[in-house]
Amino acid sequence: MYRAVFVLLTFLFLFGCSQPRVAQQLRPDQLDFPPLEFHFPQVITQELDNGMKLYLKEDHELPLVEMTLLVGGGSILDPLEKTGLSELFAEVLATGGAGELSAAELEAELEGRAAELSVSSSAYAYKIHLSLHRQDLQRGLVILCDLLRRPRFEAERLELARKQLLESIHRKNDDPGSIARRLLSEAIYPQHPFGSVLEVAAVNSFSRADLIELHERYFHPNNVWMAVSGAVEQAELMALLQRLLADWQPAQLPDMQLPELPPAPLGRVFIVDKAVPQTSIMMGHAGISKDNPDLLPSQVANYILGGGGFNSRMMREVRSNRGLAYSVYSYFQVGRHLPGMFIAASETKCGSTSEVVSLMRELMQQMIDEQVSVAELALAKQSLINSFVFAFNDTHSVVSRNLRLDFYAYPERYLETYREKIAAVTVADVQRVAQQYLRPEQLQIVLVGTSADFAEDVEEFGLPLERVPLKVH
Repeated sequence: MYRAVFVLLTFLFLFGCSQPRVAQQLRPDQLDFPPLEFHFPQVITQELDNGMKLYLKEDHELPLVEMTLLVGGGSILDPLEKTGLSELFAEVLATGGAGELSAAELEAELEGRAAELSVSSSAYAYKIHLSLHRQDLQRGLVILCDLLRRPRFEAERLELARKQLLESIHRKNDDPGSIARRLLSEAIYPQHPFGSVLEVAAVNSFSRADLIELHERYFHPNNVWMAVSGAVEQAELMALLQRLLADWQPAQLPDMQLPELPPAPLGRVFIVDKAVPQTSIMMGHAGISKDNPDLLPSQVANYILGGGGFNSRMMREVRSNRGLAYSVYSYFQVGRHLPGMFIAASETKCGSTSEVVSLMRELMQQMIDEQVSVAELALAKQSLINSFVFAFNDTHSVVSRNLRLDFYAYPERYLETYREKIAAVTVADVQRVAQQYLRPEQLQIVLVGTSADFAEDVEEFGLPLERVPLKVH
């Protein structure tokens, strides 16, 4: 037995000595990689005779075609007394029938062809999206053109859409986060479409004539931008569109003058009492638009403050170091034309509300008062540059992004220069934009939770305080 053990140990020793030594293992941050190279995919652009703009990228890997259309207009141009009209319009445009097809027939045909159709509204546009099989391209374009030119807005579907909007009003106080977001918008943009909310009386007043009037105002070929990707060739697509839209003439577009933003109010605190175990914290003020020359430095600064996930100061201090919240973040909601909001938000147990709000405000002030470290800046820039390529993860995202950049009049070569402009941001730039675009004195702070657990502590902020009752509809 001892002899067998001796032989086994000798064998293992000799075997181990005969193996090559394994190289020392390196940490991920010690590895060297070649520079990331990314070349922008080419997109074909063309304008139809009637002024409609077309963006196309062929991709014959799958027998599918995707189309996204933007039509200038949107909720920012709805009168305040008709808040919600564009949302209703989009829903009934998609479901209310088109051309010779009734609402039920349109629904059945799309379902039979496994085609997906959706329409939505945003502040500045109406978006139509259609995806279908290559063999249904011609029929799909017929339906799409009927939707653009001859929507039916059937009364039954209008009433169904109205009921859905009314139900959303009745349920608007169910979610604390939604309440906080709504009140923050109202506080930052009083008496402005950005801050207006749905009201029962307005929704009940909407008529089919309103939808027809809105369609006649905006739906003209010289106000339509179309992105197409998939198994379709340029010559074939152009021939189909020219044939289907030959008699659709351009028109004088309406004045789309945007309503001016209201003056920025001074900081306030809004408390909404709701019996929940966590407070939804949302604070913010008016931010920046895409035309701002400091757009990219502001994105770098926000990454360091609260936009970089676990690499951000807010997440590190509020969650990792103090365990006060599961989620905390900030971002600039970049306005396409008018400035959007700067928002910082979190959720925490009601008893720690004041502590979290104070810490978030301190971190904002720290960005203003002190320069960030070289290491923080390098990480932020590297992360933004490396994540840039994921904006082009499929063919349709490539072509639709090109369309949006032109539709919203982004600067020329915005994408091509994005990475080099991010790389050029300095420590001084970050502090400068923090000083200019972070405005603690203008923060509108909305707190939705069990107010008995935090109201007295919040009074110590020294800010005007308003208790907002939740209206029951």
